[in-house]
Amino acid sequence: MAKQENDNDQDYKARATALRLLARREHSRFELSLKLRQRKLPGDIINAVLDDYEKEGWLDDDRFADVYARQRMDLGYGPLRVLGELQQRGVHKTPECVDEMTEEDWCQRAIGIRDKRFGLADLSKDWDEKVRQARFLNRRGFSASQVERALEARSE
Repeated sequence: MAKQENDNDQDYKARATALRLLARREHSRFELSLKLRQRKLPGDIINAVLDDYEKEGWLDDDRFADVYARQRMDLGYGPLRVLGELQQRGVHKTPECVDEMTEEDWCQRAIGIRDKRFGLADLSKDWDEKVRQARFLNRRGFSASQVERALEARSE
């Protein structure tokens, strides 16, 4: 009898913890699974709980990816960084909001980020500053062509 109560207790703990985490923010299935494993919960119980929550619509990797990508894009990150971070969180599908962006849209975002951080001064004579700004934009996750376009932009 004690074994049955222990199983129910583990199941309850897994469900309560997962629900509490999902109430705070969206999580990917992979993230939630890691967090539940850190709490020493059995893998079969974790999978059962996550399957139930996916059926209920409380856990959705596509929704997580869309919300996460929009937040990161709003913070000024480029497509490479956003997609890389999603892969680290177990989502290997490109969200719709990233797919909808054209190359020109990403270039405009890179120009806006550069303008906000450094201004749009002419960098043709200052190689060190140009390299510094290019490294900044690369770390933000913009491609080489997007960085190049942003560095060519001038204020009017």
